[in-house]
Amino acid sequence: MDSLHLLAVFAHPDDESMGMGATLAKYSAHGVDTHLVCATRGERGWFGSAESHPGFENLAQTRTTELENAVKELGMKSLHFLGYIDGDVDQADHTEAIQKIVTHIRKIKPQVIVTFPPDGNYGHPDHIAVGQFTSAAVVCAADSTYQDLENLPAHRVSKLYYMVDGEGFINLVAPFMGDMTFPVDDQIRGEFPWKDWMVTTRIDMGEYCHAAWRAIQCHQSQLSTLGALAEIHEDAAVAVLAMQGTFYRAYSLVNSGRQIESDLFEGLR
Repeated sequence: MDSLHLLAVFAHPDDESMGMGATLAKYSAHGVDTHLVCATRGERGWFGSAESHPGFENLAQTRTTELENAVKELGMKSLHFLGYIDGDVDQADHTEAIQKIVTHIRKIKPQVIVTFPPDGNYGHPDHIAVGQFTSAAVVCAADSTYQDLENLPAHRVSKLYYMVDGEGFINLVAPFMGDMTFPVDDQIRGEFPWKDWMVTTRIDMGEYCHAAWRAIQCHQSQLSTLGALAEIHEDAAVAVLAMQGTFYRAYSLVNSGRQIESDLFEGLR
């Protein structure tokens, strides 16, 4: 295909850089148009003292600017927001959310979409909701009878991927991160590492991990979430990031089988 487009749909500023920054940087450098849709502006992502809290709107603006800078570091073509509030995405009107994502899909016309897996990586309700909305939007975008916000023509996505964390990566970072569990309602949720046999796709993106680390550094307000990882030397950090690049092929119209892919666009080139 003459023009390749990749769309990532995530919930918060920093999901793109901390989750798959090196992969995005690689595809951007290799001439793929990479795009990001972010559900929120991270309004509730404050980890400092209550006294130093900048306020809801100021934090949203700070995190928006951080994300804009990270997107530039990754060489991405566009950034779009869905306009939902951090922490409330699972309460959004599903019809509206799906319609918004469909509009972006039909505008960008990606062959490949990446979003969160059903468990949201570690149980975050916003992540789970975004993954569900995006999966539904992929179906609706291909339906010529479905009406989006701008009456755009239907677009059929060729491949849908979940961004997943493999066991090797989680085992490596866990000692640095400390307790990775958190309460949701009356339950404790946490990271769910995907076993090697579950991973369908591994991207070799080691050369682009420095770009990913620079993008992560753009998210200064969120670095404390990395625990001790935020303090390690860049060379050590990129070695950790090189263990990312693991995905699950949720569906594909162009290839199949259990052989591990090395390219999200396998079957399309």
